[in-house]
Amino acid sequence: MVSAQQFQAAEGTADWRALARGASAFFRAGSARQGAELVGRVALVADEADHHPDLDLRRDGVVARVFTHSEWALTDADLGLARSISASAAELGLAPEPAAVQDVDLTIDALDIPAVRPFWAAVLGHDPVGEEDLLDPQWRWPAIWFQQMDAARPLRNRIHLDTFWPRGLRAARVDAALGAGGRVANDAFAPNWWTLADAEGNEVDVNDWEGFPYEVEPSWLTPAEFAAADGVDDWAFLQGATALYRTQPGLAQGAQLASTAAALADEAGLPTYADLRYGLVTLRVAPPEDGWMDDRGLALCRSIQVAARDLGLSADPRVARDMHVVIDALDVPAVRDFWAAVLGYARRGDEDLYDPLMRGPALVFQPMDEPREQRNRIHVDVFVPDDVAATRIAAALAAGGRLVGDAHAPFWWTLADPEGNEVDVAVSVGRAEVWS
Repeated sequence: MVSAQQFQAAEGTADWRALARGASAFFRAGSARQGAELVGRVALVADEADHHPDLDLRRDGVVARVFTHSEWALTDADLGLARSISASAAELGLAPEPAAVQDVDLTIDALDIPAVRPFWAAVLGHDPVGEEDLLDPQWRWPAIWFQQMDAARPLRNRIHLDTFWPRGLRAARVDAALGAGGRVANDAFAPNWWTLADAEGNEVDVNDWEGFPYEVEPSWLTPAEFAAADGVDDWAFLQGATALYRTQPGLAQGAQLASTAAALADEAGLPTYADLRYGLVTLRVAPPEDGWMDDRGLALCRSIQVAARDLGLSADPRVARDMHVVIDALDVPAVRDFWAAVLGYARRGDEDLYDPLMRGPALVFQPMDEPREQRNRIHVDVFVPDDVAATRIAAALAAGGRLVGDAHAPFWWTLADPEGNEVDVAVSVGRAEVWS
């Protein structure tokens, strides 16, 4: 095993940065098809070595993450794989951008962690890890860490989560969450969404978009219209259309489908996203700026579905989902500016933010009628490259934030937005050496 500091100090890892779990790199490409060439090469090397990275193919590049799951650590095998990926990227002319990578996680403060954690595992579909953590089994959505709270904070949080599931799976997800100690906090908007709460009042909305009741622009398809269309049975509308396919063990078959999808998307002039994990690939179609579908997007989904079925793949909608972090605010523009700076997110419309690489959860801001002075029980953790932390903190402070605490620097700093919602800006490099 190697520590984060040892990994980054090793020869041939200049493109990589250690984050919350493992080390990640981003390689800028001129098109999705060019990025798919790198994905294909890496998949072949990884399958031959039987050591697999996570690969996220985007319209303008590829994010790779190396980590040895059996050791729950970085290892010499990850060093070798990282060097191989960097070499392939250089041969293809893909430029590394180490500052672009980050991991966004969430922390929930609780008085009784064993009573609260099962609810969140059930409602999010996460797996328990150790005694304090929950992890998305696909490593796509934020991990959850539970932190011991000393005294009750009974008021409603200003931060809650939204989780989106295909309509046919949503009722079972609600039942599982209630069976794991949750309660219904609000069902006035059912069946479009339920607000559930854990045993200590932390809330999550369980949503789907197929019953979306509002008018959309004439050029867009409603979620219900998309779901009713022919040739998209494999897809679910989750802020854009998402399809998840189980593949043969390894990455090669997923890379083959991702390459076909990239070529189709480039020809159509539309963005598509492919997340490759061992034995599965998740595909998403829709512009990140709004997440809506039109006839061109529908045609692209149909073409990708045909390609998947030609490969003999079947969709598995049971694990297709989406997640948002929702922040209530009195002054939405002021709060939003802080979060755009601290997370490096882009704006979506007047009220939302999204990760430009479409890897972290979107942030949604909704107006609040009156102050809630109590400290939230939920906060955000953003793990950034060690050489980016100072710049990111300075940008957040310049955008109206304040420093709450730096007692644990240089490993993390706690910042707050203008209304007191907190975020830890965290760095992994050096922790193992100091804490051991």
